[in-house]
Amino acid sequence: MLGRKIALGPGKIDLLRLIGETGSIAEAAKRMKMSYMRAWTLVEQMEECFEEPLIDRQRGGAERGGARLTAVGERVLELYRQMEEACVDAATPSWKELEKRLRKRG
Repeated sequence: MLGRKIALGPGKIDLLRLIGETGSIAEAAKRMKMSYMRAWTLVEQMEECFEEPLIDRQRGGAERGGARLTAVGERVLELYRQMEEACVDAATPSWKELEKRLRKRG
């Protein structure tokens, strides 16, 4: 969160990752089954929260546009991945204890 705005979350991270993979906001939106306008809005929201751009966008036209992650965008993805990994590592002991308390199948 940045104030009342959501800077990042799982959906926005998925969108960033797909933009990086596809080179296209439109294709990333399609793969996430969301409208292009929704994807564009999420990109704008993220960019309002960071000091530097996360995505370098090229306008369409005869040459067709595209999008790629900036170095900052790549780093944001990596840091988020590291946070997720650390959360899983931290939660594993508690999860294993909870799992032992679940009813057995069968």
